[in-house]
Amino acid sequence: MSVLYIEPFAGLAGDMLLSALCGLADEYDEILSLPEKLNLPDGKVEVNTVNKNGIVCKHIKIIDLNEPEQSDDQSSTTHTHEHSHDHGHSHSHSHSHSHSHSHEHHAHRHLSHINEIIEKAEISSNAKKIAKEIFLIIGKSESKVHDIPLDKIHFHEVSAVDSILDIVGCAVMLDKLNVEKTYSDPVCVGSGTVKTQHGVLPVPAPATADILRGIPTFKGNEPGEKTTPTGAAILQYLNPEFSAPTLRVEQSAYGPGTKDFTVANVVRVSLLASEEVSEKTEMYVIETQLDDTSSEILGSDFQQQLLELGASDFYYTPIHMKKGRPGLKISVLASASSLEKACEFILEHTPTIGLRYYKVGKQMLSRNALQIDTEYGKVRVKESIKPSGRRQRKIEYDSLREISKKLDKSVLETQELLRPLVEFSS
Repeated sequence: MSVLYIEPFAGLAGDMLLSALCGLADEYDEILSLPEKLNLPDGKVEVNTVNKNGIVCKHIKIIDLNEPEQSDDQSSTTHTHEHSHDHGHSHSHSHSHSHSHSHEHHAHRHLSHINEIIEKAEISSNAKKIAKEIFLIIGKSESKVHDIPLDKIHFHEVSAVDSILDIVGCAVMLDKLNVEKTYSDPVCVGSGTVKTQHGVLPVPAPATADILRGIPTFKGNEPGEKTTPTGAAILQYLNPEFSAPTLRVEQSAYGPGTKDFTVANVVRVSLLASEEVSEKTEMYVIETQLDDTSSEILGSDFQQQLLELGASDFYYTPIHMKKGRPGLKISVLASASSLEKACEFILEHTPTIGLRYYKVGKQMLSRNALQIDTEYGKVRVKESIKPSGRRQRKIEYDSLREISKKLDKSVLETQELLRPLVEFSS
């Protein structure tokens, strides 16, 4: 299992994260072939070496062949914020070099169309899942901000070739790195205003601000838009904790933005030693009792949405309430960063008029996520390490299901077949 630590001290955009993640995974060839795997012939990927305030790093440049490329002179003009064509809204800069970026020639795609492109791509099923979830985060915020049903939302810049490749590329890298836990510092969002097709709006723009709900942010010392919807959505998907334990960094990579600021315009992403996961952490337990709620309301949709909001676990306990009424107690385990969102969701989607929460300690075994090669294909395994040092392994259910379909066997038969191969592999 990989543990990430993200430092967005100069802002966050899709191309910045993609560049940093590619650096950690050393998978530049994978990204260069991504347009073909997504069947997007109008997309092209370049890998360039850049220098940001003395930090030499590689930048993944996505080129939309539908639009004319800027010359080097144009691309290096001084603006007060970074712009990577991955915004969820069209806008022109309202600062020192104002120019229009409406890109009306782009096809504005519905979420269903983008999901179709992803589903047909030659990438892993887990990478497809990650990419779809990131786009869903953006779609829900666009839907909320513009008061338009999710299935009617037209993505603007985020439906362009460069943004699709940024998001899917990050999904592929997160899958390659097998990321299961993320820590982050607060995010620099910038300040001032930005001119959009809807008029002049404050920074961060409404969709970005909505995506960043629950994430600590700060304005920074320079005006301009520093964080884009795409960068915000990828971070929100990772559901980071903002109270990192003592860190032991194993490897770091930098993802540069396209503009230059006083502060180096890079995001630093690091891989932490896997044993950091065994750190004792503080969590919150949220509880409420219900005696007037249908079990249908508390079913899989309710539970899935709780997990998407950052809850790490939950359970129901049958209880006897006052006046002899049978009821249920909902107990939800959430981090400090997801506490408010989880509380609001429970209050919004159940009849309860109140709940309580309290801080608890949490200690977990050291664990790793492994990918083991077998004669039946790659098998994803969770390995945990007991206090005695003894290791135990469990095959991921999704991996079992994929291989069972390939072998035309039941999941139980496949589990028995794979167990000795997994338990004794090095």
